[in-house]
Amino acid sequence: MEKHNFVTIADLSKEKIEYLLQMAQEFEKHPNRELLKGKVVATLFFEPSTRTQLSFQTAANRLGARVIGFSDAKTSSTTKGETLKDTILMVSNYADIIAMRHYIEGAAQYASEVAPVPIVNAGDGAHMHPSQCLLDLYSIYKTQGTLENLNIYLVGDLKYGRTVHSLITAMRHFNPTFHFIAPKELAMPQEYKLYCDHHGIKYVEHEDFNEDVIAGADILYMTRVQKERFSDLMEYERVKNVYILKRSMLAKAKENMKIMHPLPRVNEIAYDVDDDPHAYYIQQAQNGLYAREAIFCHCLGITLDDIKNDKTIIE
Repeated sequence: MEKHNFVTIADLSKEKIEYLLQMAQEFEKHPNRELLKGKVVATLFFEPSTRTQLSFQTAANRLGARVIGFSDAKTSSTTKGETLKDTILMVSNYADIIAMRHYIEGAAQYASEVAPVPIVNAGDGAHMHPSQCLLDLYSIYKTQGTLENLNIYLVGDLKYGRTVHSLITAMRHFNPTFHFIAPKELAMPQEYKLYCDHHGIKYVEHEDFNEDVIAGADILYMTRVQKERFSDLMEYERVKNVYILKRSMLAKAKENMKIMHPLPRVNEIAYDVDDDPHAYYIQQAQNGLYAREAIFCHCLGITLDDIKNDKTIIE
């Protein structure tokens, strides 16, 4: 069985992304299996998380694996000065695969270089969030029936939002048109605009956020202004409530437009949007289970054929 890391989605081919989405589709049909029975999954979260951590743990449990790890680095030996390298090598003695979230950009890549077991990046600083990206792609595909030629509007914290950075790199294969909606302080970083230019990805930048601006969206991807990334709290206070999506703003939206959000939300989506048929962020979070089941299996060398021929399904 060939094992793989899952550190970034930027180096995955179009075929590999579509292959992983097919795996997720199989897991949505039958999420409860014993494909990982006898395996141990470690979840190491050096940074707070609810959905990502719980969905990784649920994915492992639904596949029959056992889960170890920590959700607060303060309970680990890093408080005693243990290096990331030593933590990874130590946990590799106990686990077959490690899902790790870390506040330092590049930490997952480093871990993958020193670990003898596969590393899954559960988010590294403001850099990448590839498992969120895979569930986002799956959500887009499920709701739109395709990933090709879509108008994707990214709203809010585009400077620190690792989910939108990952989505740009993954969508390069599918001829999207991006609309970047952000205040100047949180605009899409130049490196990602250069990435778009290099790969022929069309994009438009806006500072206005209203029903006319978003009328052309197939996907409206809202993001939280990330307080934890700001060194200047005054700057955070100035921009935190710049864009709030209200139900009244959906009057001109396309019929099949879907609103996505990596969650948690703070104030950026009003609660009156939750019951609107365009709202999809709760279902999007559910899709994370199927995407992360696919990631675990892919990393541990289990193929799509293995999943399709699996006899361990638990109804």
